[in-house]
Amino acid sequence: MPDALTIAVGESAHVSARLYHSVEAASTGATFVLAHGAGAGQSSPFIVRFATALAARGLDVLTFNFLYTEERRRVPDRNDTLESCYRAVIASARGIRALGRHAMFSGGKSMGGRIASQVAAGEDGATVSGLIFLGYPLHPPGQPQRLRAAHLAKIRAPMLFIQGSRDPFGKPDELRPILDRLPASVTLHVVQGGDHSLAPPKKGHSSTEQLEAEVQDTIVAWIRAHRSAH
Repeated sequence: MPDALTIAVGESAHVSARLYHSVEAASTGATFVLAHGAGAGQSSPFIVRFATALAARGLDVLTFNFLYTEERRRVPDRNDTLESCYRAVIASARGIRALGRHAMFSGGKSMGGRIASQVAAGEDGATVSGLIFLGYPLHPPGQPQRLRAAHLAKIRAPMLFIQGSRDPFGKPDELRPILDRLPASVTLHVVQGGDHSLAPPKKGHSSTEQLEAEVQDTIVAWIRAHRSAH
């Protein structure tokens, strides 16, 4: 069971968080701050599955709720509020004694990953060893002209994009020309048949469990290769 934590955001607000401890024998010496997507909080099956599986593979994982989720509101907060919350969580993670001097990685599912990238593109970018995006929301579905990518060029930390081949928020072929121009080290891992949640079609493809296990193995291997970046 993960440890339940409370993290202060600003002077008067708080959000709940969970720390999934790594299996010590397989420890990577790294912590992954994993943010949820726009539609569900840290208790969503996807976040719980990934955090649990990554901890079993040797990665300490810290999940949390954004303020709007904590307050049971449906509509996400403004970008600046989301970013402030993420920065507070990273700062808090660095003060958790159990994590020691771990390398810190940030990222998340969909919106959570986008906010992590915006934080990394700002003044706090040098505080993480790398970023991991589970279904980066390159644009709203059906609106490929509304790209959310300009800030990515400001990021200097290595980045791992895990993108489903059927993702309506941005298919791998849409991402590649953008990623190829970035100054940072970038890895694109394509989940064949995966949608925005990396899930396969119901027929004719690998199971969700198989795809997710492959993604989780990829994340841990990538972190092991980049944990000494900072």
